[in-house]
Amino acid sequence: MKKLLAAAVALASTCFACGIASAHDPDRFVINRDAVFPFATLPDGVRFPEGLAANPATGDIFVATFDSGSPNKVMRFSPSGRLSAIRDFGATPLLGLDFDTQHRKLYILNFGASKLQRLPANFNAQTPVEDVATIPAIGAPAARIAANPDGSVDTINFGSSNFPAPNAMTFSRSGAVYVSDSFQGAIFRIDDVAHCRMPCAVVTVSHDPLLATAGFPPFGANGVALNDDESQLFVANTGDNHVLKLDLSTGAITVFAESIHGADGVVADGSGRLWVAANQGDEIIGLNETGRVVARLGEFKGIARDGSPIGLLFPASPVVLGDWIYVTNLALPLTGNPNEWEADVRRWNVVRVRLPRR
Repeated sequence: MKKLLAAAVALASTCFACGIASAHDPDRFVINRDAVFPFATLPDGVRFPEGLAANPATGDIFVATFDSGSPNKVMRFSPSGRLSAIRDFGATPLLGLDFDTQHRKLYILNFGASKLQRLPANFNAQTPVEDVATIPAIGAPAARIAANPDGSVDTINFGSSNFPAPNAMTFSRSGAVYVSDSFQGAIFRIDDVAHCRMPCAVVTVSHDPLLATAGFPPFGANGVALNDDESQLFVANTGDNHVLKLDLSTGAITVFAESIHGADGVVADGSGRLWVAANQGDEIIGLNETGRVVARLGEFKGIARDGSPIGLLFPASPVVLGDWIYVTNLALPLTGNPNEWEADVRRWNVVRVRLPRR
């Protein structure tokens, strides 16, 4: 009897880790805290990996750092996780990366310089960096009016020093790039980015109070991803713990998903699911087409002997390549409190998460 009971418990645990079927939803709910595997450790002294992109043709992974205290780098890793190139960017912190597969160019959002830049895929330490566009200063969006349960309202007035803060980007099939601005609460677009005359024109797509935040971490519009027919742009708002949906034909913005703790980078997997890096929850969350949470992957499991995170710690940017979601562990201390696990990190890494089948 004890053996039968033990077998039943083991089977139930296994099924829970694999997925729980719902009678009302074709998606299984998947929870797998052991889905995270090491990919690459950054060189000693290179800190805070944030931006991430992949070259599907070669399997190369590109990583950029967001470091206000040490020189920033863009790195290229082989499919096996070996460092094959590194380009120094000096003191200006870097954020989002994306890869133009048609023209084999890596695009870089230089947060410190408020610019979109690019490098060829086969860059080396001396390759010149091209300045593609400068993100304009447009200031804060209008005040946000938030309703309360008692019928009263709150008015949130956003401040701005007019510093453009480009954070994340995504390509459309037409060759346009959509760029989020975390401090100005905006989405910009640069058309035909591969061929536009530099400095390329930057169009404001949306400047909306829902794209700003008064929350923590103090970053509003962050990760961006297009839906399959490119009619909608999903936008993470980190400080508000939201994923938003921007209708590109009407300009309307609605909340697509809530309570994602530190919603950071987002990526679509081609099957209709959207994957969100919850940088304060230390997990990757999967959303279906309605915004329902259908997966929770990974967790923080401590600090390894070499000082690197085990599992996920402040996961920032995800990218899908094959059957994996690659993720940067930014592991950035934000409060100055030594109780933060991020304060104990001495080596930084990139991990990969097994993508559940649908």
